[in-house]
Amino acid sequence: MIIKTFVSGMLDNNNFIVIDDVSKEAVLIDCSEYLKDFKTTLDRYNATLKYVLITHGHFDHVLGLNEFHENYPEVPIYVHKDDEALVKDIGCFVDRFIGGLGTVTMPPISEYIDENKELSIGEIKIKMYHTPGHTKGGVCYLIGDKLFSGDTIFYGSVGRTDLPGGSYEQIVKSVKNLLETLDEKVEIYTGHGSNTNVAYEKKFNPVM
Repeated sequence: MIIKTFVSGMLDNNNFIVIDDVSKEAVLIDCSEYLKDFKTTLDRYNATLKYVLITHGHFDHVLGLNEFHENYPEVPIYVHKDDEALVKDIGCFVDRFIGGLGTVTMPPISEYIDENKELSIGEIKIKMYHTPGHTKGGVCYLIGDKLFSGDTIFYGSVGRTDLPGGSYEQIVKSVKNLLETLDEKVEIYTGHGSNTNVAYEKKFNPVM
């Protein structure tokens, strides 16, 4: 499995391309802005992008989707169903909390899904964990032994819960359940900042 990280956007988001090196199927996780490096990477590994998985509906994780869709109109984009209202109201959210971006068009989401959606690249299953707290529809994706946590888990921390749809009680429950479920060797690729792993977070994350 090949993982490439792209740090971009006004909040230095981590976007990831994950490639199954057998089937050459790939997935993009989050899209803070569309980068030409996406295509360069896919071409380098002769990979085909199967779909885009969004960890949650906050603007900084989806603002690149419109331009992405223009370049890859055939690739479906998935968001958890509990963040549908958040995504559809993205223009108001940006105006309220950021401003100065002009008109923000709603991203072209193909389907609002839940944990029952079957996802895979090649023979590698992708498991979605619904982890509300940062947003109602926040999720983490486990691909092999790698967890892509969005803004649910950070290195030694968790996502903020003071924005609409946030709940500190929920994120504590989500993180505890997740860390207690996963193998301690699982590496965590976060939505911002450095990678971490389950063993470290079980020992040092303050919600534990």
